[in-house]
Amino acid sequence: MLILQNIRKTFHAGTVNQKVALDDVSLTLKDGDFVTVIGGNGAGKSTLLNTIAGTFPVDSGSITIDGEDITLLPEQKRARFLGRVFQDPMMGTAADMWIEENLALAARRGERRGLKWSISAADREEFRRLLAELDLGLEERLSSKVGLLSGGQRQALTLLMATMKRPRLLLLDEHTAALDPKTAAKVLALSDRFVEEGRLTTLMVTHNMKDAIAHGNRLIMMNAGKIVLDISGEEKKRLTVDDLLHAFTLSTAEEFANDRILLS
Repeated sequence: MLILQNIRKTFHAGTVNQKVALDDVSLTLKDGDFVTVIGGNGAGKSTLLNTIAGTFPVDSGSITIDGEDITLLPEQKRARFLGRVFQDPMMGTAADMWIEENLALAARRGERRGLKWSISAADREEFRRLLAELDLGLEERLSSKVGLLSGGQRQALTLLMATMKRPRLLLLDEHTAALDPKTAAKVLALSDRFVEEGRLTTLMVTHNMKDAIAHGNRLIMMNAGKIVLDISGEEKKRLTVDDLLHAFTLSTAEEFANDRILLS
């Protein structure tokens, strides 16, 4: 479903601030893979997602989704392949629009626009059904502005919108990092359910080692723009945080001392 071949991305090339963010990265995801991505600050995790989404053009290499080469496609044209949830709950939705208007936009992603009412009675009934499954009481608030929702409610809504049209690839970019632990656990549980029910190929970036181990069928660790660990199957199921730290040290000959990850 996703093939990255020899991806390189350098920021501020040729200056004293030059930073190699992705260093000859190759990665293949099968249809239905749920891959968690972990690493320290500056490891290249978010840059990896941004190059797939088209936010950053790559310096070299190729990106293929479901057999189609999208390397040169601009960000807006890649949207029909992708669903994405950001770290900031304020992104991914339109704050000044109603809940039902946001859902209508998501439901019509990739479709041609015509001269008809954008939201029908049948649409509202379907929106209520989908929102009821979130168990947040939003099904009775279709005409509420999204900007009035809590961070957790808004992130759950963004997740629903990102998965409504069954994207070929779902990108979760530290999508629970800004939430309190209880809300983060609920959003992660929803993520697992949507991924499983839709059999969605998924890349989830996280700073939380426990979450990286507990979710998905495969885990990759990045360091200095490279993939240094790639663990799946029974090996991943048996992983502990100590195992992961030890494996990192063996792979890089470095101490994995990012406080944010260790504390998580």
